Amino acid sequence: MKDKLKVAIVGCGRISVSHLAAIGASPYAHLVACCDIKSDRAQKAAEKFGGKACSSYEQMLKNEKLDAIHLCLPHYLHIPYALKAFERGINVLSEKPMSIDYESAENAVRSAKEHNVKYGVIFQCRYNASSQAVKRALDSGKLGKILCANSTLTWSRSDEYYSESDWKGTWDKEGGGVVIDQAIHSIDLVNWLINDEIESVQCSMHNRGHKTVSVEDTAEGLITYRSGVKYAFYCMNNYGDDEPITIKLLCEKGKVTFGYENALIEYNDGTVERVDRNTDLTHCVGPKYWGVKHDWQIGQFYKACLGLEPLEISGEEALKTHKLIMDLYTLGGMRP
Repeated sequence: MKDKLKVAIVGCGRISVSHLAAIGASPYAHLVACCDIKSDRAQKAAEKFGGKACSSYEQMLKNEKLDAIHLCLPHYLHIPYALKAFERGINVLSEKPMSIDYESAENAVRSAKEHNVKYGVIFQCRYNASSQAVKRALDSGKLGKILCANSTLTWSRSDEYYSESDWKGTWDKEGGGVVIDQAIHSIDLVNWLINDEIESVQCSMHNRGHKTVSVEDTAEGLITYRSGVKYAFYCMNNYGDDEPITIKLLCEKGKVTFGYENALIEYNDGTVERVDRNTDLTHCVGPKYWGVKHDWQIGQFYKACLGLEPLEISGEEALKTHKLIMDLYTLGGMRP
């Protein structure tokens, strides 16, 4: 068994720093290459974190004997780049979302299985101390079954935020707006905790405050599960700041209010559990809304690649939330 995986980062933009910091701190991996079509970004990443700088993905795959790659690319490139890696027997850890459609994501899951490689998708907020505390309370039976849920996200994304990018705020490259880029994490957390087949989806989407893009900046909907659980969500990025997300669960034996950092679990018998902040923040980088657990999920992915434990957030697992996101867009009425 290998002691360390030879890994590369593909896409050296903003989110890549969370991956690069985690790679550098991991005992399971060695950074071999930093790849970006903008050669100056690849060079800066390599100078700071190590590895070779390269601007050609195909050449990197040809020249380097890689065990795994991290995909930190625009959404529409996640699947094409993953498929090329799978064909060479390389494991892939992709940033969310899997894709901008459902069929290509499903095909990628199938391809990874056919080539016998690991395919992980980043949903780092599942590893937040608050999320894990709620999951334990549900799995133990202390809270009983979830009866209903809601989530609220009010963040800020200005027209300038979109104009600084050549792909964000586009239907053909980002695949949408506030739902696929910001609210996807809170939607994933609730879907993961309910853990049931979806029976029906309702959704409405609007662009209420942005002049330079046509994607949605506001969405609300109701998701009904086979068990009868109803999950209502609201999200928008027209606020003046990035407020903490709020997720609420009403359960048989209590109720929960939590976000990325804090959790309050109130049981019907009067007992209370609290999580006041995340721990193990040594390698936390970037804005608070990215969460603080990229390094945790990346480490888990590496251990799965080395055969030390099963992969937790696999392509198959991520596909559950991805289908829900795609269904929301189908019903939202805005997507071309």
